[in-house]
Amino acid sequence: MTEHIQRRKLYQEVLDRLMARITSGEIAPGEPLPSERELMAFYGVGRVAVREALQELARSGIVEISHGERAKVVVPTAQLLIAQIAEGARHLLRMQPETLVHLKEARLFLEVSMVRQAAEKATPQDVQRLRERLAAHQDSLNTLDQFLKRDMEFHREIARIGGNPIYPAIVEALFGWASEYYHHIVRAPGAESLTLAEHQRIVDAIAQGDAQGAAQAMSAHLTRASDLYRQVGL
Repeated sequence: MTEHIQRRKLYQEVLDRLMARITSGEIAPGEPLPSERELMAFYGVGRVAVREALQELARSGIVEISHGERAKVVVPTAQLLIAQIAEGARHLLRMQPETLVHLKEARLFLEVSMVRQAAEKATPQDVQRLRERLAAHQDSLNTLDQFLKRDMEFHREIARIGGNPIYPAIVEALFGWASEYYHHIVRAPGAESLTLAEHQRIVDAIAQGDAQGAAQAMSAHLTRASDLYRQVGL
């Protein structure tokens, strides 16, 4: 039996050392990292290794890089963290379309739970914002791209009411991952009017504090949309 030691690229070593300094608190959120020149001298590596390490940190949402400024440590947001896997998820759907079934199941489970919580927690101000989202969605009826955007914003508003910042990020990510498929659903005859009517029922249930009714309305809405996937051959 042998256990080979893997050769690592220089940038990975730089990355590990920078991460150790960040996680230890030596470089705190909001503080800039040393300059590229300082990092090169400190670690005894070239500019390429330093830049690749910084770019990897930026892709992970750990640092922010602005042109002409030193990289700065940031606190990743829930939206940023979830968005980082969006492109990979879209690629997975293209390569393995059957994964769409799992995506729909996940969305149904999550959004039914979110709308139940929204009905339990919604304030009059929350309900007003939700009605405004619905009105904006109705106003976009004749513009496909705007209709899809307003659809996402409506569902994201429901998620926001729960108070967990991860929920809206998940909803937006779900829409983003399956956006290519949603276009087909919205184009289905009468789909827009059905969507708006279903959204109205969801809002009414939330406004009444009816968690069970809101959950049933959301489940019916998403199940109907799921059936449309099959009707258009997706």
